[in-house]
Amino acid sequence: MAKNICRIVLTGGPAAGKTTLISRILKEFKQEDGWRVITIPETATDLISGFGIKPFGNCVSMLEFQYFVISDQLHKEKLALKAAEMVPEENVLVIYDRAIFDDKAYITQEEFTRVLAYFGKTEEQILAGYDAVLHLVSCAKGAEFAYNYGNAARYEDVESARRMDDLTLESWSAHPNRTIIDNSVNFEEKINRALKEIYKLIGRSAPDSSKRKYLIAMPDVAALEKYNPSKAEMMQTYLTQTNPNVVRRVRQQKNGNEYLYFYTERRTNSDGTKWVTERPIAEKEYVGYLMEADLSLHSVRKTKMRFNYEGQRLELDIYPFSGDKAVLFVFGCGDDPKLPEEIAMLKDVTGDPDYKNIVFARTQAL
Repeated sequence: MAKNICRIVLTGGPAAGKTTLISRILKEFKQEDGWRVITIPETATDLISGFGIKPFGNCVSMLEFQYFVISDQLHKEKLALKAAEMVPEENVLVIYDRAIFDDKAYITQEEFTRVLAYFGKTEEQILAGYDAVLHLVSCAKGAEFAYNYGNAARYEDVESARRMDDLTLESWSAHPNRTIIDNSVNFEEKINRALKEIYKLIGRSAPDSSKRKYLIAMPDVAALEKYNPSKAEMMQTYLTQTNPNVVRRVRQQKNGNEYLYFYTERRTNSDGTKWVTERPIAEKEYVGYLMEADLSLHSVRKTKMRFNYEGQRLELDIYPFSGDKAVLFVFGCGDDPKLPEEIAMLKDVTGDPDYKNIVFARTQAL
């Protein structure tokens, strides 16, 4: 059977939400559901942080830097596609955190053409290597208050970020399947819109992102097997606060035979709105963050079961500290969820702060 490989570039100006979107993609398209997600990290960042090669500080010129970047990017892309053919999963998403045409924003058209020619490539050949491009607009254009969230060391000021967003958008203008995800909605909905585009690219309907949350009696888990649920083991650990307006946490999540790790910041703005940023992290970084755990709170362990029922997506969270109750999320149900006969609702707890994971970390009770 031929592999279903979809190659998607995530691009945009600084602080656009690309990293948070990658985290959501990893959570959404899991091995248990027959997916493999291959991510290619941002090459320029790797070269600057890992090798010390940078187009500033009298190291190399911007043009010289692009030779390094494009050489490394071409190598990574070749390896990623080879891996996509080798992994056992039939459905593969190859996600590029920026790609070769992002480099065009930093040099002239003539210089870009010359660099590509050095590697025996044309613009048409490079563009043909990507099935779609999602341009996430920088927070510097329409959500300026959040520009530095998640990266206090960002070196571009807001005006520079806007300019780079425009240049990047123009650089990818020739791609026939480019979608722009702007800041006309809140950040969570922005990420949901990007996910819907990805579902569209793979020819599937995106799950309805609207959801209700219910406290339910503990169901007979074995009886739910007839709905073919996917399961994931998770552990969420809250970290000590370094800012009173920011809740930090890390999560370990089993993904097939492997583990995924995420770092999340949930920020409360002065107007009471929430802004959540997240990024996937390596196991070593996860272990490092555990040294910052808030010892006044327990780590929250749970088993998440996910399945479809009557056109809705159901996610059941089962906690080891509760033998008689569980939490159920129902997506796309409005105010009238349709539940399997095995599930007995106790009450609607949508928006109830007493049923958040951080409360469970304190109480270890439902």
